[in-house]
Amino acid sequence: MDKVKVVILGGGVGGIVTANHLTKLLPKKTEIVLIEKNKDHSLAASYLWVMVNKRKPYQITSSLRELINKRVNILFGEAKQIDVENKIITTETSKINFDFLVIALGANLDKTHLDKQQFGIHNFFTLDGASKLNDELQNFKGGNVSIIVSSLPYKCPGAPYEGAMLINDFLKKKNGNPSLREKNNFTVNLYSPEPQPLPVAGPELGNSVKEILTKKGIGFYPQTQLASINYSERKVEFASGNSINYDLLVLIPPHKAPEIITESGLIDESGWIPVNRDTLETKYENVFAIGDVTSITIPGRWQPDKPMKLSKAGVFAHSQAITVSEIIAAKISGKESNEIFCADGFCMLEAGEDLAGFAYGDFYASPHPDIKIKQLGKIWHLGKVLFEKWWLAPVGLIKSIYKNMLILGGKMFGIPIKL
Repeated sequence: MDKVKVVILGGGVGGIVTANHLTKLLPKKTEIVLIEKNKDHSLAASYLWVMVNKRKPYQITSSLRELINKRVNILFGEAKQIDVENKIITTETSKINFDFLVIALGANLDKTHLDKQQFGIHNFFTLDGASKLNDELQNFKGGNVSIIVSSLPYKCPGAPYEGAMLINDFLKKKNGNPSLREKNNFTVNLYSPEPQPLPVAGPELGNSVKEILTKKGIGFYPQTQLASINYSERKVEFASGNSINYDLLVLIPPHKAPEIITESGLIDESGWIPVNRDTLETKYENVFAIGDVTSITIPGRWQPDKPMKLSKAGVFAHSQAITVSEIIAAKISGKESNEIFCADGFCMLEAGEDLAGFAYGDFYASPHPDIKIKQLGKIWHLGKVLFEKWWLAPVGLIKSIYKNMLILGGKMFGIPIKL
């Protein structure tokens, strides 16, 4: 092909990995453009550590420019329109043509309850939210901590459960870590519309998480749908007609596709972008979508009559970015690509006390996902710390060293890691 332009929308996990991987695969004459409105990037996987004062916001934030190969042209600004028919992206200041487009814009949060801290409502799905929740936990005098998943889907399926365990651990230590729970002056309860924790991963992992919650004295209430919140009374109503009062409400807010996506003609009835599950290509040729903005159906899972959706998780955005990069590079070079997204994924589930669980496997496996579970241990927590260091390191030697350490660690434990 003649001179080609690849445009990437979004500078999150999927966008960063796509941009960097393409620089390794494409000839220098190919133009790679990334459009992102924020000049700084923060690692969302570390927001939970900010929440419990194990990190400060500056420690998990880096300049986006430092995280992306200098060959990539980063346009800082907000994309306003996607014209897939004419292959044009309109930003606040210009129009950009593309030959290949990778949409990695992630999911937006419904802001209805996000500015209601004066009513004891907080979240850890934004960096600012996690920081303000840390302040609240530092000053918490006791009472009922309610963690509520407001609706499905939401990104990072393990986050509510990690959040519950980390908050429980933080408050116990704050209270002098008494040996008997009844000496504590707080309760932690988790409410979710899901039938079990991490339902896509299957009953074994879900039951393992429930067992940990029970051992920690954390209440878990599945299949509980939020209906409304009465701010002045600090009262939550559920669709079942039941209600609770809270002293601190930690809300997992509703997720939705960015407005530019809903107006693009790319979404289906789910409100997200359907893609080919193997190639991540949309209904438009050479237009790909990856990460949280996508909708990928997994039929015949644990209940054959109830198809599920692939979870919205950074690990999938990461591997999808690699797959799409390989496919685009093959198309540009005129070669046939056998690269497919195989939905191998893993999750390091923080459990407090510097312990973490680990689960990994094939989420496309039939008749259901083939998931392997490792016991709680400090090694998985340390693995997450090492991943954080690798991700936030500037492109260069130090980043390469961290990468090799992660790959070596994966080989030692028989875990395939593709970075």
